[in-house]
Amino acid sequence: MKQLALDIGLATVPTLNSFFAGPNAATVDHLRLWSTSPTRSPVPTYLWGEGGSGKSHLLCAVQEALREQGLKVGRLDAHSINPPAFDPAWAAVLMDDVHLYDLAQQHTAFNWFVNALTPATGAPRWVLAAGALPPADLKLRDDLRTRLGWGHVYALQVLSETERRAVLRQEADARGIFLSDEVMAFMLSRFSRDLGSLMQLLDNLDHYALQNQRAITIPLIKLMLESE
Repeated sequence: MKQLALDIGLATVPTLNSFFAGPNAATVDHLRLWSTSPTRSPVPTYLWGEGGSGKSHLLCAVQEALREQGLKVGRLDAHSINPPAFDPAWAAVLMDDVHLYDLAQQHTAFNWFVNALTPATGAPRWVLAAGALPPADLKLRDDLRTRLGWGHVYALQVLSETERRAVLRQEADARGIFLSDEVMAFMLSRFSRDLGSLMQLLDNLDHYALQNQRAITIPLIKLMLESE
């Protein structure tokens, strides 16, 4: 059986509505207000938290919300190679996993940050960034680190097992799917704690169970993984 401690089959686009806020409701409210407001504040926002807290989901959700409005954004993450120069047509700048940036990426991030807030390039753009550590603890160049901590800073909390179980149960019920306590425990112990990944897992299981005309059981989950 394939071991799956990572996100599988993320075919759906993350949205703010699909993010279960739980203890992070204030953060989601802030992002929703900003991404839908016709007059967006240029004050930057920084999200931080451990893996599985939903940072990347929220950045992708904001990007999708802006895309639906016909707006372009600049996006930089730790895997970006030869990122483009700052584009004045961008409505916002998104930076993910800033704690992993190498020197070249830090240089790009600082350049984008300065240009986003410089009147000479047009109206100030919003900067939304995320990392695993609070700004003061980031091992980055000083001028970038201080800018990341200048505006709104939100610490994201990973949902408790009880909260993840409740969300899975609610989503399964909405789909008309029965998940036994044993199946729930298996899913929560063997897969990513990222709720978005668990929702996608449930979606995959739903389709696989329908194709095979079987109930969702632990043996069925193992069979699905072996067929991947």
